[in-house]
Amino acid sequence: MNKREDTRALSAPLDQESRVVARDHTALKLWLRLLTCTTLIEASVSQRLRRGFGSTLPRFDLLAQLDRAPMGLRMSELSRRLMVTGGNITGIADQLEHEGLLVREAVPGDRRAIRLKLTPEGKAHFADMATEHETWVVALLSSLSQSEQRSLRDLLGKLKAGLHAEGASTGTATASTHAAPSPDSRPNRSGD
Repeated sequence: MNKREDTRALSAPLDQESRVVARDHTALKLWLRLLTCTTLIEASVSQRLRRGFGSTLPRFDLLAQLDRAPMGLRMSELSRRLMVTGGNITGIADQLEHEGLLVREAVPGDRRAIRLKLTPEGKAHFADMATEHETWVVALLSSLSQSEQRSLRDLLGKLKAGLHAEGASTGTATASTHAAPSPDSRPNRSGD
């Protein structure tokens, strides 16, 4: 490491990219840059959810999934979509039910299954959160022009398709871990 790299390393915040050295492959540098950006955006959104709504990103994600499913979702389906255990879903659902934001319903024909569904209060609460969430994300990505955002989205879409194909060929599951608000419930949102 030369003196300039050493000085830059000392002044830069410690994040995933701090591991990168000049001889690393471009793919590794890109992976760490994506991870750093994701972590920074997620941390900012999480902090804003806590401060503005006394909520967490997992709670937001669960509400977003239920917002997309007006008839509700089985606990097992929520667990699959959010890629978390049933116990995680149960804990969050208990809190949200206690707050009057969702209800549990029996699934006809399956005595063991429970479906979660947003209450009218839950729908209104999520709509408020989703509006703020969208504002935050727009602001966080504002250092890129609209054209740059579209280009980056297209490139990441190409990467995503390749990762899904790789996952299908190796039998590895690939999915998003965080849900965004429903495209149907938010004006001017693109689908993916």
